[in-house]
Amino acid sequence: MRLPTWIAQHLAALRAVLVFTVLLGLVYPLALVAVGQLPGLNHKTDGSLITSGGTTVGSALIGQSFTDADGNPVARYFQSRPSAAGDGYDPTSTSASNLGPESVVDTIAIDPEEASESLLTQVCERSKAIGELDGVDGRRPYCTDDGVGAVLAVFRADGLTGPVTRVVSVNQAAPATPFLPEYQGVTVELAQPGEDYVAAGGVVTPIRGDAPADPAVPADAVTASASGLDPQISPAYAELQVNRVARERGADPAAVRKLVKEHTEGRGLGFLGEPGVNVLELNLALDKQFAAR
Repeated sequence: MRLPTWIAQHLAALRAVLVFTVLLGLVYPLALVAVGQLPGLNHKTDGSLITSGGTTVGSALIGQSFTDADGNPVARYFQSRPSAAGDGYDPTSTSASNLGPESVVDTIAIDPEEASESLLTQVCERSKAIGELDGVDGRRPYCTDDGVGAVLAVFRADGLTGPVTRVVSVNQAAPATPFLPEYQGVTVELAQPGEDYVAAGGVVTPIRGDAPADPAVPADAVTASASGLDPQISPAYAELQVNRVARERGADPAAVRKLVKEHTEGRGLGFLGEPGVNVLELNLALDKQFAAR
């Protein structure tokens, strides 16, 4: 007896669902798991975990911070790059800050929950802190001496043209001192909490300042990676930290520099990306070879 067409079509669809469920839901995933356990691949598929003294201390693929309970850098360790993943290197909150080149104006408010820093101010703040930590020039173009974005809101008599009538340093509030005393003959004011000077008609005007065009603090030291989990820093950032780490550990800088070189990975396939230094592996090697004083 021949089944009605609509029943035959449903049975065919059901058979297709079952076949593809087995193939794609069972066979394919299990095949990938099996491939991942092949010698040479199993370390990565298992998370590239790193152990020290029989204890798992992290992963070679996920960065971590080397700070104290208050969030201050521990000077005897190489520092990782900033992270925007949760409170820092949180694998459950991997993400970027979603701030771009036009993020130059802070939100200044009395309530800390309502205040926020622009990308420019974050970069300036980090560069200043690293300069102080490692004893180098932390200045950057478009940054003030107190570590915020050097940005003015310039008001003119006819909107975008005409004489300047008012100037506000939008990222500085009391008790700071304006990074410029005056602009085109007009005294620079400090920003007031809750005021939106851009909406009020001020023209955003970044001021470059006299910082060197090539900052001593490299870019990866002041910006977060797209994932927020990057385990590596650039060789330039590692080199910047060598003297400080050697001093804290009472070691020869040349010996510390040699360890950095040993833990520097080249470009993928010889041409993809840039060389990087795995911070966790380097710090573990430091603890093993140069016990902290």
